[in-house]
Amino acid sequence: MALAIFDLDETLINGDCATLWSERMCSLGWVDRASFMRENDALMSAYSEGKLAMEDYMAFSLAPLKGRAVSAVALLVDVFVDEVIEPRIYGDARRTVDRHRTLGDRLLVISASGDHLVRPIAARLGIADVLAIELATDNGTYTGGTRGTLTYREGKVIRLDEWLSASHEDLDGASFYSDSRNDLPLLQKVTRPHAVNPDAALRTHAGQAAWPILAWR
Repeated sequence: MALAIFDLDETLINGDCATLWSERMCSLGWVDRASFMRENDALMSAYSEGKLAMEDYMAFSLAPLKGRAVSAVALLVDVFVDEVIEPRIYGDARRTVDRHRTLGDRLLVISASGDHLVRPIAARLGIADVLAIELATDNGTYTGGTRGTLTYREGKVIRLDEWLSASHEDLDGASFYSDSRNDLPLLQKVTRPHAVNPDAALRTHAGQAAWPILAWR
């Protein structure tokens, strides 16, 4: 049994779950749509260019959750996943997950989005093991902050190494599927890296390294 590791946004789903959740928070009236989405889009542009300080994005995107009950947010996220995310899960992603499951591989989603979004989305694919940005809480409410190492760029490698040790797993024969240049540190660590709908920088690197380049729909 080997590990099959998947990025989430633009890999398993057509879109970025954090941006889509930002749009949902606008619809809920938690933030002003015009100003909030303007800032969201500017930060996500920096992400696409590999220039984002993830701490900045998380401070911005989690501010509307401050003081809200974890249980109440979870109910709203469940509806959001039903209505917005489920239709965006790539059919090719489902088939690849199912193929690895049939092979007996252990499935893991590792994402630079918040755990409050990533975990319920992964559950729709039957994936229980998740590494994502952990949200800080106090007495059952969100503080608007994060805790621990952020699963972004080299942070994904750090968190994965910790998980491997705690889970008595290793990367022998492991696969990793991602769309983003930001995941190059982890793609370079696994036995079987796959570039899925890659951005320009990852496409170039994957071509030079003779990695499989997949077009998931």
